[in-house]
Amino acid sequence: MTYETFDDVRVTIVMPTYNEAANLPRMAEAVLQLPLNGLHLKVVDDSSPDGTGRIAEELAEKYNADGRRRMSVLHRTEKDGLGRAYVAGMTAAVDEGAEYVVQMDADGSHPVEAVPRMLGTAVASEVGLVIGSRYVEGGSLDEDWGAHRVLLSRFANRYARTVLGTKIRDITAGFNLWSARALNDVDLYSLDSAGYSFQVELKYKAVRAGHAAVEIPIRFEERTEGVSKMTLRTQLESALVPVKLRLKRD
Repeated sequence: MTYETFDDVRVTIVMPTYNEAANLPRMAEAVLQLPLNGLHLKVVDDSSPDGTGRIAEELAEKYNADGRRRMSVLHRTEKDGLGRAYVAGMTAAVDEGAEYVVQMDADGSHPVEAVPRMLGTAVASEVGLVIGSRYVEGGSLDEDWGAHRVLLSRFANRYARTVLGTKIRDITAGFNLWSARALNDVDLYSLDSAGYSFQVELKYKAVRAGHAAVEIPIRFEERTEGVSKMTLRTQLESALVPVKLRLKRD
């Protein structure tokens, strides 16, 4: 399957940001250089004090200068969780006509070059979800990840898989491509998770709604600029959400 096959496919990459001024310019450039004519980048900024929102607007003006709307910015007035930012951005993307929506971090940890492969998989197999997975054969983590972080990540995935009874190996993954149909069936505003556990809840509910998920291997890189947004509070939420979802199911 060639990239020309995707000429008429409308894909929006939703990229939440909070204090990502150092990373956003190179990420926007990398995304908008992909050989996908129907690609749009939507930055969702939570009023970053470092000026990320202003930089995003300047980048949008630059990349839209030829008359094509290749990039847009959604400004939110408060920082109330990654999940809420994704709900706002993904809902807007679907409302604007996106056929597929990609979740991608702004810190460079997700390989931009994998997006065409994810889209090709979704189009060819007609699945609702393609996961950029660290934990299927061929997937890997940056060597700069410490042993503690690797163990925590692997444990979180095994824990969520066991509690929820799912076969998805990287259910906590943040690099995902969704069909608009799958997102509509889940009803994004019905999700309870505000933080990183949003990734688990959305996958679980999509599969429960009848949408198949395919995992493709990626290499997850360590961020080169800025600091992680993971806090103790979000870790605790991530531990509780699978239990709550299981109790609701039972």
